[in-house]
Amino acid sequence: MTAVDQNTRRRRGTGLLALDEDAAYPGYTLYAPLTGTGEVYLVDLHGEVVHQWNLPYRPGRHARILPNGNLAYNGVLPDQEALFPMWHKYRGGVMQEITPEGTVVREHIDPFQHHDAHHCGDGRILYAALEPLTGERAAAVRGGVPGSEPVTADGPTVWADTIKEVDADGKELWSWRVADHLDRDAYPLHPDYSREHYPLINAVLPLADGNILASLRSASAVIIISRETGEIVWRTEPGVVSQQHNPTELPNGNILIFDNGVFRPHWDVPFSRVIEVERSSGKIAWEYHDPAREAFFAPFMGSAQRLPNGNTLICDSPAGRIFEVTADGYLCWEYVVPHFGGYREPEVGRIFPAQHNALFRAYRYGAEELPWLPGRG
Repeated sequence: MTAVDQNTRRRRGTGLLALDEDAAYPGYTLYAPLTGTGEVYLVDLHGEVVHQWNLPYRPGRHARILPNGNLAYNGVLPDQEALFPMWHKYRGGVMQEITPEGTVVREHIDPFQHHDAHHCGDGRILYAALEPLTGERAAAVRGGVPGSEPVTADGPTVWADTIKEVDADGKELWSWRVADHLDRDAYPLHPDYSREHYPLINAVLPLADGNILASLRSASAVIIISRETGEIVWRTEPGVVSQQHNPTELPNGNILIFDNGVFRPHWDVPFSRVIEVERSSGKIAWEYHDPAREAFFAPFMGSAQRLPNGNTLICDSPAGRIFEVTADGYLCWEYVVPHFGGYREPEVGRIFPAQHNALFRAYRYGAEELPWLPGRG
């Protein structure tokens, strides 16, 4: 008698599930399993591993390939205090550039870094970090579950986001603080969210004009920050996105966003989607959701990448599912990460006790972007 695997995701199948080679963008997909010990995989369209990094730190969210062919990797700094229960799930702290052979070219450490660290390719890194707010500054944060702040030696504490840019030597070039620039009334925490982290910046990206794109998950807003003044010069209109992730700038200036859909206004059934928002009007110019809306719902994490042929690579992160759709919504490639594991920190393990194949983001690269890959450059 064969025992039934009780892991729903693994039981439904892993590896390559779908491929239309005539419609898919040719190339290689990069991902880093969050419960791994530091493995980063590059797979071809058939789901075969063509390259692998084995790194000393488990992923502090994700990895990506830089223009010079090196790997930008954000790892988890070991032996750190849990600032609050969820901190160990999404913190990082070690930001590295690594050659295809595994040699570390440079490294920057900040124990308060979390979620996103964008390696610019010239040694500069733009990343999200935390600082504590206490007393009146903590009380000024609007929304969230009353009394849910962690208590430190200084009293109830709200950990607020900062954004930092450092050069190749780790010298700070630019910084931005939620405490100084974010209107508490205009950007309240969702009332069902803990007040431990405000407003939970899960993505930062420099734009073509030099300004900074950021995603405020717990306030359901994507914003653009003036690098010169620190002021917010653009935001998504309230209700457009709900607990979103991974906004990116497209060549036409529009913003591509993975819209998770948690607490989406005026919808009784939750679903996730990817949207392209026109900057000039704030309107949605393009949208993808599963034909059966409820079949695609990622309550947290997620990413989307517009590919050179107009297709979009989408990462259904909690399910370890990466898929590609054409501009008219035709799914032409689908792959489920086969690597399962558990979170090692007890604070996170109590919240997420099952074996997971989750990842934060995935990226597709053409052969010309990987000249070091034998026979493919």
